[in-house]
Amino acid sequence: MKDTDTRRLSWDEWDEFNDPRPADSGFDRVVERALSRRGFLGGVIAFGSGAAVMGAGTLLSAPAAEAAEGARFAFAPIPAQTDNTVHVPEGYSWKPLVKWGDPLFSDAPVFDHATGGSVQGSDRIFGENTDGMELFEIGGHQVIAVNHEYANPEVNLPHSVDGVPATAEEVAKLQNLQGVAVFEIAEGKDGWSIVVDSPFNRRITHGTPMRLSGPAAGHDLLKTVADPEGMTVLGTLNNCGAGRTPWGTYLTCEENFNGYFGSTVAGAELPEDFKRYGVGDESRYAYEKFDPRFDIATTPNEPRRHGYVVEIDPADAASVPVKRTALGRLKHENAAVTLAPDGRVVVYMGDDERGEFLYRYVSHGFYAPGVDTSRLLDEGRLYVARFNDDLTGEWVELTPEATGMTGAEILIFTRMAASKVGATTMDRPEWVAVNPVAVEGYCALTNNKNRGKKPNEGGDPTPVNGPNPREANEYGQIVRWYPEDDDHGSDRFGWDLYVMAGNPTVHKDAYAGSKNVNAGNLFNSPDGMMFDTTGLLWIQTDGEDTNEGDFAGMGNNQMLAGDPATCQIERFMTGPLGAEVTGLTWSADRRTMFVGIQHPAAPFPDGEGKLPRSTVIAIKRNDNALVG
Repeated sequence: MKDTDTRRLSWDEWDEFNDPRPADSGFDRVVERALSRRGFLGGVIAFGSGAAVMGAGTLLSAPAAEAAEGARFAFAPIPAQTDNTVHVPEGYSWKPLVKWGDPLFSDAPVFDHATGGSVQGSDRIFGENTDGMELFEIGGHQVIAVNHEYANPEVNLPHSVDGVPATAEEVAKLQNLQGVAVFEIAEGKDGWSIVVDSPFNRRITHGTPMRLSGPAAGHDLLKTVADPEGMTVLGTLNNCGAGRTPWGTYLTCEENFNGYFGSTVAGAELPEDFKRYGVGDESRYAYEKFDPRFDIATTPNEPRRHGYVVEIDPADAASVPVKRTALGRLKHENAAVTLAPDGRVVVYMGDDERGEFLYRYVSHGFYAPGVDTSRLLDEGRLYVARFNDDLTGEWVELTPEATGMTGAEILIFTRMAASKVGATTMDRPEWVAVNPVAVEGYCALTNNKNRGKKPNEGGDPTPVNGPNPREANEYGQIVRWYPEDDDHGSDRFGWDLYVMAGNPTVHKDAYAGSKNVNAGNLFNSPDGMMFDTTGLLWIQTDGEDTNEGDFAGMGNNQMLAGDPATCQIERFMTGPLGAEVTGLTWSADRRTMFVGIQHPAAPFPDGEGKLPRSTVIAIKRNDNALVG
């Protein structure tokens, strides 16, 4: 019997509970290195469009005060909130678009608050824990694709013991509630709603067949008894952030896939790569007890078939999703796609775990409307970022010569390959966003309590460094980079910090945050990020909502808007208590903003006596003007 209740642990907390990180025996060397940089840390170094990097103990400079005049925000900022509902600015309104359990098809069951529904029809409804999303206009129809990241067994199985599945049927239900939902929506006199039975509607679950593609497809490490060719996988796991391609497909990203695997043989010796990726003896949902595919004692290669970016065609509900191995195997947060000036496809990706890395893929081929796009995400080069303290950086290509690994091994064991080339360990790189009106990229580094204290799972030290300038970083920051020659395909870049979250009402040092953080816009743990068409950066949080101590005044998780040119940041929306605000897209006319509310602790949105339901909400201006 475990002494710790693991049901409400975040995924990174669950990883560390099952496999605690050792203390860094080289900490003295880390301190020595940080002190040796005093010449750099002692001043503020300007770079880019006005923001500036800072080091330990030095505040980031940003022209937030000057930004007060001529602000670009079409809303009055709102205060922090601590209640059980959503708040938006005056002149805006919100209502639910879709909630866990809502039918996508007319033969699906009506949601039952008493049981959370049965396994029958659980693959015909909107799933659990909404996350990344994108909307596509297809022949005049508006089709939205939404990730279902993970399950909440104590809510989804309300009569189970301690929220642990006890039967194969309960496991099958949880498997159906996760994955991706694709469905048509339409706006009527009462607002937005699902077009039930639309030919675009489909659910993709942990049992949906999909194809492996790219250089690692068919490799021996990806073969199983059920799939001796190593080309066909069932399911996509822990679908976190998302992306879209210029040719109109949806990218869903497999993050904490490791938590679904366990062993029916306790204490068995595990391969080295399992430790680096967090695969252990016990899964989070007891899958291995009822589904041999998730039992590493019998199917040891199955975990290596997950952890990829998956491409889905929202225009064809019968199409087979494709796992693109060329983009590497890691705990993918999202996939931010842009084009180099010559038409090469560039994909930026963060690996969301403490001390892991930031990646970039650049295609060999060139995109143009009407060309064959089937190989653009299969044939290319994979890079990892190295940030230098002088505000420069480079993308280091992961090659056999640089890593001592084969090409396929690099794509299956991408974390180990990145360690071999000395990539910069980051404070949990989450969503990446690319500015549509300027050549620059942003990555949310959500937090890292281990910074300067413990190595990552591969033993790479995590010293305080330029883009990660605070030890035991509980607040997070957003790093920004500027590709050389305004070319996302260039191997060199300059960088700065757009914002460092903090609390100036509690701290007077680096933990106060950057100067564009103030008592009116306090937040922690930036996670989701999306740009609108005007170049405003929308920032969503997934952090501490205790509203006490270091987090006093921050309230519930929230969504803020940031101006890249001025560094001004203002709070636009707050979520209900216990919820993460995650996932953002817009209607085709940009007059509605769709936002995800994941795992609310309160009975949101249906009220007292009801189960809490993850929900996508629609936000509009009351005058029906543009919202992005």
